[in-house]
Amino acid sequence: MDYTFPRKLDRALFQSLRDSVWISKARPILITGPCGVGKSWLACALGHGACRQGKTVFYFRMPRLLADLAAARGDGSYDRLFRKIARSDVLLLDDWGPEQLTAPQRRDLMEVIDERYGRKATIVTSQLPVDTWHDMIGDPTFADAILDRLVHNAHKFALDGPSMRKRSSQMQKTDAGGTK
Repeated sequence: MDYTFPRKLDRALFQSLRDSVWISKARPILITGPCGVGKSWLACALGHGACRQGKTVFYFRMPRLLADLAAARGDGSYDRLFRKIARSDVLLLDDWGPEQLTAPQRRDLMEVIDERYGRKATIVTSQLPVDTWHDMIGDPTFADAILDRLVHNAHKFALDGPSMRKRSSQMQKTDAGGTK
């Protein structure tokens, strides 16, 4: 049975990232597309490859990162957490959006992105197309500053296709003798 499907993945570009030059050049990677298309899987594959090459990688779902930074501000551990995030070779931010950021979240995200810009690599996944991120950030000044640091020199993947979870579920039913 064929378990593959088109995702509109630029395979040549994705394969070129295996050499980790994007890490040494501190190039962001932006992976967008609908739910279930494999954004997180691809981002984690890049992170795993970086780990295998001895790089430090931090993974956060965006809501968790923002909550952890807010909690760290409250308990006095913000500087320690911020340094860990800033120093990691690769920061993987999964599930960017879709809720608009609050003012403290914008500030925290700006600090993280600004500190890493030109020094460390960042991977972002989102269901939202990049051209809608400005509205999600909320404040035009912060949005311009954050996106200017993330978007312009990034490797971009805009995936499309059916949900892998849905397709997998349908294949499991078929394999188990169910109806499709």
